[in-house]
Amino acid sequence: MTTASVATVAIIGRPNVGKSTLFNRIVGGRNAIVDDRPGSTRDRHFAKAEWNGRGFWLVDTGGLIPRSDVEMDAAIRAQVELAVAAADVVVFMVDVHDGPIAADEEIVQYLRSQGTPVLLVANKADELAGTTSHLPFYELGIGDPVPISAGTGKGIGDLLDLVVAALPEAAPPPDELAVAVAVIGRPNVGKSSLVNQLVGEHRVVVSATPGTTRDAIDTPFTYQGRELVFVDTAGLRRRGKIDEAVEFYASLRTERAIERADVCVLVVDAADGLHTQDFKVAARAWDQGTGLVIAVNKWDLVEKVTNTAEQGRKAAVERVPFLDAVPFVYSSALTGQRVNKVLEAVLAVADARRKRVQTAEVNEALRDMVATRQPPQEGGAEVKLLYGTQIGIEPPTFAVVSSRPDTIPDSYRRYLINGLRERFGFAGSPIRLRFTRRRRKSHT
Repeated sequence: MTTASVATVAIIGRPNVGKSTLFNRIVGGRNAIVDDRPGSTRDRHFAKAEWNGRGFWLVDTGGLIPRSDVEMDAAIRAQVELAVAAADVVVFMVDVHDGPIAADEEIVQYLRSQGTPVLLVANKADELAGTTSHLPFYELGIGDPVPISAGTGKGIGDLLDLVVAALPEAAPPPDELAVAVAVIGRPNVGKSSLVNQLVGEHRVVVSATPGTTRDAIDTPFTYQGRELVFVDTAGLRRRGKIDEAVEFYASLRTERAIERADVCVLVVDAADGLHTQDFKVAARAWDQGTGLVIAVNKWDLVEKVTNTAEQGRKAAVERVPFLDAVPFVYSSALTGQRVNKVLEAVLAVADARRKRVQTAEVNEALRDMVATRQPPQEGGAEVKLLYGTQIGIEPPTFAVVSSRPDTIPDSYRRYLINGLRERFGFAGSPIRLRFTRRRRKSHT
């Protein structure tokens, strides 16, 4: 099993109170747009953050204008509601220069109805020593206002101490031998139907165990004597605007699910094929070292001609070559057609991620590959691959000692990875390859 769920913190507030400045200050970059004009952050942005060893997702939101009928304001309000629904802790920002105003009071009323822990943060208190500028916000009745200056960084450490203290306790990861499975994909491709078909048909033990984020539900069950855990299935089962409205919420949930998964099942609609968004999500999982299965759903609705499946797979591989190593399963969540094959592929990929190869076998494969194709020689100096060994699993990771590791091009790295895959399998699992230089013997 990869990891437990990671908590989520949402920053909300009226326009131009400094939400994006705080977001950028905490994550250490400029990922959100910062502009003096109100409403410059229309969508939510999110990033991983860490404080005192505790990691969490930080979500930036657009400026919240309660009751506004302006179309853009209503859209931003819907997105803020999604962020709050996903959050374990809400950082509600106000501006000490404005003092508490009616819009702040309306936001407080909304937050009270949600039941999420709230930290009231009074921003732009540039001189913290002896400041009283935050005191008027006590009248909002939502806790002690925390004075900070997002622009200068003052008070941010104290705020983060409070954020981490307010987060729910991190749940311990499940059994290390269990396989964490994330079902991902675009809206309306049948993700929830597939999970329900799989769990409903093969259930031995099913429970709904809340994770550390408010909307994360892990669904464990047993198949062929193996425990699998579908992670964050609550996001799959949502209905109404939180499920339909908004791609950004799905992006955050997908990131969290990929981070926790051993294997991702990317569900695509057989009639639509893979879209650019599918390729990006697949690459995200692959780059993180997560196993991957492509479940082509609604296969029962596709008119078949000779090699329909293979042609679709070939087109995908031509666009994204690493998909050649990924199993494609053609199934129907509606009829149950080949859903067993999805589970079998998941277990096979999980085993591939955990596979170990003896050093002697690695070196035999390495010698054969070098004999077939020598590494490129640059600058008149010979490049030798001396020996290799597997140094890790999940994903399988190999180290190769070379006389000139810095000169080996990516094309030869891919050649070796493909050779290892052909020799030892690793279907559906990324392979990591590191080149190192032989240590010189010390003379005493």
